[in-house]
Parts: sequence; structure tokens; C-alpha cells
Amino acid sequence: MIKGRDIIKTFDGFTALDNLNINIEKGAVYGLVGPNGAGKTTLIKILTGIYKPDGGSFEIDGRQDFISEDIKQKTVYISDDLYFYPTFSVKQMASFYKDVYKAWDDETFKRLASLFGLDIKRRASKLSKGMKKQVAFLLALSSKPDLLVLDEPIDGLDPVMRRNIMNVVLQEVEKRQMTVLISSHNLRELEDICDHVGIMHDGKIVIEKSLDDVKGNIHKLQLAFSGDTPTDLKDKLEILKEEKFGSVCLYIVRGNYDDIKDKLAPYKPLICDILPLSLEEVFIYELGGMGYELKNEII
Repeated sequence: MIKGRDIIKTFDGFTALDNLNINIEKGAVYGLVGPNGAGKTTLIKILTGIYKPDGGSFEIDGRQDFISEDIKQKTVYISDDLYFYPTFSVKQMASFYKDVYKAWDDETFKRLASLFGLDIKRRASKLSKGMKKQVAFLLALSSKPDLLVLDEPIDGLDPVMRRNIMNVVLQEVEKRQMTVLISSHNLRELEDICDHVGIMHDGKIVIEKSLDDVKGNIHKLQLAFSGDTPTDLKDKLEILKEEKFGSVCLYIVRGNYDDIKDKLAPYKPLICDILPLSLEEVFIYELGGMGYELKNEII
């Protein structure tokens, strides 16, 4: 669906994207995460044709002319900073979208307006932040895009509405193989809906894997031994972080679960818990060795 190779984007001598590579398969829900200033929004604006890359190649559905009308017809972008025509009601905004997007579906609009509990006669620009987000999703999903690009999409939504909207998005992914790219700082929410993750740092995607692979490569170990902790244990493991609380050692370790278990077996620890990490913890510890250090203790 989307392939980017060696993408470069600079602003007044500052390199926002530095030979970035990205791959998003059709029908994937791809979470784009990274610290502030990593280049996430710049990448999204290149993808949606707002910015033009200074170098590299970018393809959508095998085509490099992704700013063409044909590609834009299949792409909807919901930014964090929403804009609606000041005097337009929700219904009038829907009429505008219907004129722009040929795949617009009136039945979807009516169904989702009812599901979200929106009064389509109200002026869109006067709604609360959360209700504006609902309107944005209402218009986007009614346009039936092949690619839905979301930048901080759930900010301002209450938990129930977040779940309702994301359920509708995932239904569209399953039903129509719609591709979704989500940039968000809310990693706990992304963990529930994404199947692939790209972690950005300093203008590059430093990790790009399925969510299961990303989470399956880092583990939290809780170990205790009958005597002192074996001195050569650290040589056997790739330890990212360590702490000790009494007789219990806590390690954040990179590696395959079975390999870690096999390496620990000869030491016969009294306590040996190998625990999975959340996406938020993976993000913290993966970037910990890349100049974005964790300051607080292991939790």
C-alpha cells in the first residue's frame, strides 16, 4: 500500500526526515510512535501531499504521483487541529464532502450520526473539541477511503466514544481492507487497535515490526537466587535496564523468550518470572539506548 525509501525533508537547514524508510501493507492498522520532534507529523504531511519530500521515493498503491486527484480521492486525513467552515452545519459539511469524495455513502453518514448521537443541524465549528472529533470521523468514514490517516485522533474523546469510534474503524478495516495510519502519544490505546508499529527517532523509523514481534523481543525478568546473583549472568543476557530490591533482581532484557529461558535454566533461580511489556514500556526501553533516556525507575 505505502512504501517510502530514503525520504529526506529539511526546513531551513534542519533535517526533519533523514533517509526514512517505511512500509505499510494494505489493510494494516499501523501505529506511528515517537518522541516530540521525531518527525511524525512531517511524514504524515508528505504522505498526504501537503509537503513535498526533498529526496527519496514515496509510493501509494505502486504510484509515486500520490498527490494526484485519484489518490486523494482514496485518502482522508484527520489532523489534530481540526477546521470546519465557520458557518457550516454538520449536514452542510457532509454535503461538501459528498461533492469532493465520489465514494461518499449517505447510509453510512446517517448510521454513524445516529451512533455518535450528533445533531447534524448544529454548526460544526461551535461544537466542543470532543464532538468536533466525532464529526471528523463521521465525515471521514462516510467518504469510504482506502487510506485513513489519523494524527492524535482520540484526543478530546471520552472513553466510551473512543471505543465506539475505533470499533467502527476496525470494522471498516475488516470489511473493506481499509489501511489506517495512526500517529498518537497514547500508546495504551494504540496497543488495542494496531497490528504493526513504526517507532520514530531523529527523523528515522528505527523499529518497524508487527506489534507481536515488537512486544515479543523485550521482556521484564524478576529473578531471585538462593545465594548471591551469579556474576556471569549479565554476560549471557542483553540487559537494557536493571534494578535490585532486596533479594529480587529486576532486568529489562532484549531477546527471544525461549532463548532467555534456556540461558537462565542452568542457574536454577528460586524465582524466575519472564513478563511481557506493554507497548509504552517497549517504547521507553527501545529508545533508552538511542539518546532518549528513561529517567524514572522500573515499575
